[in-house]
Amino acid sequence: MSHQTPTQPKKSVTCLQATVDQGGKLVMITAYDAPTAQIADAAGVDVILVGDSVGNVCLGFENTIPVTMAMMCHHLEAVARVRPRAFLMADLPFLAYHLSVEDALRNAGRLIQSGAQAVKLEGGGENRITVIRALIDAGIPVMGHLGLTPQSLHSIGGHKVQGKERAQATQLVEEAKKLETAGCFSVLLECIPTELAARVTEALTVFTIGIGAGKNCSGQVLVFHDILGIHPGTPPKFVRKYMDGFNQMVTSLTQWSSDVKMGIYPSDQESYSLTKVAKK
Repeated sequence: MSHQTPTQPKKSVTCLQATVDQGGKLVMITAYDAPTAQIADAAGVDVILVGDSVGNVCLGFENTIPVTMAMMCHHLEAVARVRPRAFLMADLPFLAYHLSVEDALRNAGRLIQSGAQAVKLEGGGENRITVIRALIDAGIPVMGHLGLTPQSLHSIGGHKVQGKERAQATQLVEEAKKLETAGCFSVLLECIPTELAARVTEALTVFTIGIGAGKNCSGQVLVFHDILGIHPGTPPKFVRKYMDGFNQMVTSLTQWSSDVKMGIYPSDQESYSLTKVAKK
């Protein structure tokens, strides 16, 4: 199924930046399979990210670190098959770009060949800058990712707000500038103070996407399952649930189970019958 029409062309980096330059806000959401991609695209989002968050959202891991390239390609290909109108990106998972530039090129290339229009990677140190330049030189668009970088959760002390201290904030702004200079078309800012996100957004000419970074970014991203409340429990502070999906689905399945046990389902309406000729 495709949502592409002559009046709704496939989104590109250029049109995303144009939206921001004209004063608009961008909407980005994660998707991990064909149904979630179709729902997100039908809702008119600008960007779909096949995130390594698939690890803890869909695969039962505690964090993103166990996610492999094979897993990323599997889920990316499922999303790409519905040919969404939204711009399609994918995360480079842990160790996919850490060991060498050659590894990074090979793995990013796999994601592009699997349907992504761009890749996202975490961090802004010199090693990352070298990798980013090589990817861009190979024709692969790159989004940077600063602040809370989940693949580094053990070294940054877990899932907590970053950039609260002056030195850390100054470093983050400088890293964002380096990412832009290296050629990143955008920078994602995760779990940083609102004021710091505003500083970064103001300092860059490319657009920023925020998650837990306040309202002053060029756009916002959230996890599909968080917005729709599909997981039980309390979501992070920055999530606004627009649906109590978990309990609504439990209620519906419980009703169906009860109907089966009471003999109410299936009814004649949900059953097939022999034709009149076959009955004779």
